[in-house]
Amino acid sequence: MDRERYFADLKEIFLAGLKAVEPAEAVSRAVKREGNRLVVGGKVYHLDDYERIFVIGAGKAGAPMAQAMELLLGDRLTGGSVTVKYGHVSPVEKVAIEEADHPIPDNKGIEATQKILSLAEQAGEKDLVFCLISGGGSALLLCPSKGIGLKEKQAVTAELLSCGASIGEINAMRKHLSQVKGGQLARHCWPATTVTLILSDVVADPMDVIASGPTVPDGSSFTGCMEIVSRYQIADKLPPAVMGILRKGAAGEIPENPKEGDSIFEKVHNQIVGNNLTAIKDAAEKAKALGYNPLILSTRIEGETRDVAKAHAGIFQEVRANGLPLSPPACILSGGETTVTIKGKGKGGRNQEFSLAVALAIQGEERIFFLCAGTDGNDGPTDAAGAFADGTTVARGEAQGLSALHYMDENNSYPFFEALGDLLITGPTNTNVMDLRIGLIV
Repeated sequence: MDRERYFADLKEIFLAGLKAVEPAEAVSRAVKREGNRLVVGGKVYHLDDYERIFVIGAGKAGAPMAQAMELLLGDRLTGGSVTVKYGHVSPVEKVAIEEADHPIPDNKGIEATQKILSLAEQAGEKDLVFCLISGGGSALLLCPSKGIGLKEKQAVTAELLSCGASIGEINAMRKHLSQVKGGQLARHCWPATTVTLILSDVVADPMDVIASGPTVPDGSSFTGCMEIVSRYQIADKLPPAVMGILRKGAAGEIPENPKEGDSIFEKVHNQIVGNNLTAIKDAAEKAKALGYNPLILSTRIEGETRDVAKAHAGIFQEVRANGLPLSPPACILSGGETTVTIKGKGKGGRNQEFSLAVALAIQGEERIFFLCAGTDGNDGPTDAAGAFADGTTVARGEAQGLSALHYMDENNSYPFFEALGDLLITGPTNTNVMDLRIGLIV
């Protein structure tokens, strides 16, 4: 089979999904200006009612979102500050773009957050604050709880990422070790009117989880955090100061984050402007245009990467063997975000590991081609978005002396696919709506 042709189709389908969630376009669709009226999700904001308008925020998509707001607001924009991951920049005029590290936070993130909080606290009752939130915001919006610092936050993040915790569990912990997450940014903005525009990178779009919900009532608790610690048996692996905060919070000795009904949310409007479904629908349309029968499995797929990959491979093989649930040429798509329990010391990310697991499951198949990639362009701590796989992947690796199973055991998918020339490298995309998985059965 013509592997290059089908890999090219996979890339084209992926890029169509990516285009649908371009952040500036997403903001422009969600926010409409009619003279001095701004319409956001059916709510109308009269610009003449506000003395000053600020733009703040954090996330990988922050720079193009800020670009869109500058175009919409024009000379009514007073100024702003948005934090992005290193390299995820776009040209802006009035909004300062600060760069910091992700997923493990750094001092630049703390410094950038202080600038954001300074602007938020300047805002008064007659001011309007736009808060731009996207994937990566949890690591980039950083103001540790009293009694801990950057070192402790880094240790917690690293441990949660390696133990296989879900993004919801990770962010619940982050919210209870912060002075800005879990609705607390809304407190800093009060009494200004706050409109938060959210590009979702979380399954099912729970707004209190995306970027740890800085302007959303917190649905998690200290007690829930202690349950997470127990579930993954990491109490002895977390810094003592962190465990001290969690234990005191669970005992009621530290106040909980603001909840639903708190008066600070009376002037806050949170609006989703783009998500995984937006991307996957356009990807399916592109697949149809290329001659495939598309089927979207789900945008809510989570779980251990290797297990979910085997399930996907089984579906692809069923399509190939029996034409179920649809006949070839077929394009099976799914979205969401899986997790990897790290046991080896290799280099890779969940998308590359997913593709390697699929490759192992479909080895020898002649008519199945696959791509798994992150919409942010960075899969784990690598410069790849993901990787391509087909029925020859394992054999091509063996021909170069590479055991796919060994590389899987070492969580070392990046060098395996790099040797085959099958990495997908897009560079930073300045957006993030989780992952896209695309299988072609021909």
